[in-house]
Amino acid sequence: MANTIYRNILAGQRQRKRRIAVLVDPDHFSVKEMSELIQLALGAKVDFFFVGGSLLSTTLLDQCVRFLKQQSDIPVVLFPGSITQIHPKVDAILLLTLISGRNPDLLIGKHVEAAPLLKASERELIPTGYMLIDGGRQTTASYISNTTPIPADKPDIAAMTALAGEMLGLKTIYLDAGSGAQTPISPAMIHTVKQTVDLPLIVGGGMRTPESAVQAAKAGADIVVIGNVLEDQKELLLEIASSVHQVTHEPFNR
Repeated sequence: MANTIYRNILAGQRQRKRRIAVLVDPDHFSVKEMSELIQLALGAKVDFFFVGGSLLSTTLLDQCVRFLKQQSDIPVVLFPGSITQIHPKVDAILLLTLISGRNPDLLIGKHVEAAPLLKASERELIPTGYMLIDGGRQTTASYISNTTPIPADKPDIAAMTALAGEMLGLKTIYLDAGSGAQTPISPAMIHTVKQTVDLPLIVGGGMRTPESAVQAAKAGADIVVIGNVLEDQKELLLEIASSVHQVTHEPFNR
């Protein structure tokens, strides 16, 4: 494993380039819709496809990954919701540890079960500190994981959780308000976490406008993840991606 994707992420962080990842849930996209999304993503110069979901058919995952790889050269990164969601054709796998919760299965238990499958897959692994942040409603991720998200108004808790993940040797931090979140993660929380850790920061959930995506990027998100909004408004992808890619490193004002 050459760690190509992780080196790509680190290079973007060093150059202070903001990246866009499109989160694809195979259960929510038909082949026709996927074709339209891919063409828009290519035109928007999307940096990554993240593929996965909390409730996902293995068959649909296979179809989705193969289609993405056949139709574009955008790196495909697995964002797995369970150990059944491992695919040999992806470019990398986010090896998620749910450090915001206290469910031992998602801290180490499922990783033990998945270890032989991951080793056999020979895919690039990116150890990721996954943190659920309250986005105003219970999401599939919080329900399935049986964990309580970090309160939206507690940036210090989020920052210390991320710092613990960094000290444990994780390679990225992923702040997620969850699919279907009513509100995105606040710029203040993103900024606090970014100022606390040196790791690349991925942020997703609840961003439905170019403005909210830009706010996340300006606050310190190295990779902004867009998902649900594209199911109904795919045309927003061009504007969101262009806006995020134009963000330069600026001091964040509370």
